[in-house]
Amino acid sequence: MNSGRDTGRKDAEPAGSLLLDDQLCFALYAAARAVTAAYRPLLEDLGLTYPQYLVLLVLWERGETTVKALAAALHLDYGTVSPLLKRLESAGLVRRERSARDERSVLVALTGRGELLRERATEVPQALLTATGVSGAEVARLREELWRLTERAEGAAARGR
Repeated sequence: MNSGRDTGRKDAEPAGSLLLDDQLCFALYAAARAVTAAYRPLLEDLGLTYPQYLVLLVLWERGETTVKALAAALHLDYGTVSPLLKRLESAGLVRRERSARDERSVLVALTGRGELLRERATEVPQALLTATGVSGAEVARLREELWRLTERAEGAAARGR
């Protein structure tokens, strides 16, 4: 794997290597942190954090949904999503209410203000590509590979339980 970093090593990563730069997990971690940091100034203009942006992406795509479905879409647990929703609700971007059909279920929906923010957010994906110099084709390839890796890793995690 070519990490783009000069580790001074010419060989491919050996299976048993404990060198930090040979670890897939570290390359993913560093990339995720760097991409999130690249989003930060773009989202600050919208008054959002990156996790809040992800919540809004789901709601813009799906409309009203349950907290459970939202958490599943984001690959997060309820305890992580709940504080995000509380902050978004305080900002006037979403509303939460118990489902009339099932009182155990909490529905989340965008407010008018949350809907209006969508228009401003449409500029974010292209702005990120411009800021990072990554092409649309590169993004598509990376996204496909990462979703394939996610599926394999989730399968491995499930087998390990």
